[in-house]
Amino acid sequence: MGGNELNYIHEAFDTNWVAPLGPNVNAFEKAIEVELGQGVYAAALSSGTGAIHLGLKLLGVGVGDEVICQSFTFSASANPIMYLGAKPIFVDSETDTWNIHPELLRKAIENRIKNYKKPKAIIAVHLYGMPYKIEAVRAIADEFQIPILEDSAEALGSSYKGISCGTFGNIGILSFNGNKIITTSGGGALVSKDKEIRDKAIFLATQARDDAPHYQHSHVGYNYRMSNVLAGIGRGQMEVLGDRVKARRKNHDFYVQALEGCLDIHFLFEPKDYFSNRWLSCILTSSYDMREMLRNALLEENIESRPLWKPLHLQPIFSTCEQFLDGTSEDLFNRGLCLPSGSNLEQKDLERVVATIKNVLS
Repeated sequence: MGGNELNYIHEAFDTNWVAPLGPNVNAFEKAIEVELGQGVYAAALSSGTGAIHLGLKLLGVGVGDEVICQSFTFSASANPIMYLGAKPIFVDSETDTWNIHPELLRKAIENRIKNYKKPKAIIAVHLYGMPYKIEAVRAIADEFQIPILEDSAEALGSSYKGISCGTFGNIGILSFNGNKIITTSGGGALVSKDKEIRDKAIFLATQARDDAPHYQHSHVGYNYRMSNVLAGIGRGQMEVLGDRVKARRKNHDFYVQALEGCLDIHFLFEPKDYFSNRWLSCILTSSYDMREMLRNALLEENIESRPLWKPLHLQPIFSTCEQFLDGTSEDLFNRGLCLPSGSNLEQKDLERVVATIKNVLS
């Protein structure tokens, strides 16, 4: 916590604004809009997953439609496609950013159009805070006139050419889950440069209640709005976002410098014009066996690490979905490991991680 969160929570209680509306919600949304810039409008929601669900619905996705989704990501990127009765089409990653591969994206679109199933949307993810290939993906989306839902759940504080992630898609989403760079305990946001989209998102997120003195409903609604209490946490967290990004990047820089010269360890570096919040510090090892040796050695020292995301096309629930692959994400999963990356890690913690890794490598 940054320090002011409790002040905003007490304010919510003192003024009796506890429900999913109120001054903290409004101020938190404004803080998000100021942070992202580019004229976006924000809707504070109960989760990033809910934001993706509403975002896809607002892009017109429905039963029987197809949505292209990056395979190398957390399942929450694709689950909302299924909520709507649509079908995910999975696309592999490229090695420069570990994100959606533009050439395979084009191949997937052309294949689906050939089969009379033009995709209704593209879900592109900024994985681990690293921006995807913004210009290449946008050019393809514009060529085929397919909207982009920009999954920035892991990328608050990241940017491309100085422009904040979350502002490049037709709709962007953020997550404030407990493991993100800042948190509201549970929460998310939908952002768009189109105020009408933001307003529709809020309408749907508050049970789609029509403007009437009684409860009148002409649309199916959802209970996705963020409470005024949790938004108070968000206000305090936004005040220290810059510090959190600096801490995460400092962790990553330490690992890079401390493990320099270790031939079995490789890092993902930022391409030119890219700025990653380094939400998680990740390494690539020389093999699956090496990854497991390191992971188990860290575990024996009571240090938690995890493999990179298991690609969605390998998950049982998505095994029958169309796939456009070249083996990249599967290789990254087999060889990749997420190291401890918390903003509150101390120097001695980082040194203990590195010492354990070096002990295995030696």
